[in-house]
Amino acid sequence: MIEHQPFDLKAYVHDIGTRACFICGLVRNDPAFFHHRILEDDYTIIFLSKYPTLPGYSLVCPKEHREDLARDMSTDEYLRLQEKVHILSRALKSVFDAERIYVLSLGSQQANSHLHFHVVPLPSGVPLEEQQYHALMAEYGVLQIADDQMAQLAQRIAEAYRSELIAR
Repeated sequence: MIEHQPFDLKAYVHDIGTRACFICGLVRNDPAFFHHRILEDDYTIIFLSKYPTLPGYSLVCPKEHREDLARDMSTDEYLRLQEKVHILSRALKSVFDAERIYVLSLGSQQANSHLHFHVVPLPSGVPLEEQQYHALMAEYGVLQIADDQMAQLAQRIAEAYRSELIAR
């Protein structure tokens, strides 16, 4: 079993407040912003979180830098992105036999301003007091998953994603 390790929130907040947009860096293939990719197309990039609190914790982002969901996206662009969120949710549910899929849009104008959705499978059997926000907060620790395991996880999710596309 993978255990949670302490997370240095202060260092993370300093880092995200002083660096360029990590999602734009990932889209540009800048090695300084490496994340394990699940899917990429002309409009969207989906990848595993570097700081997962649960296995399979993924992010879904428009490739173009957008910051404000209400003002920076047309309805069609939003629906195209949400379609990816839905397909990923189905894939995560199948890979992890998840009890629920959490979907949140987080970020801040001060850091991580690039619009992104967190899509997170909640495993079955997690006690109620460890679900919801508790399960998502890095302050309670993050999973330390080896790079090769992250690569395998991304591959499994990508395969399930493709299966979900075919099943539609």
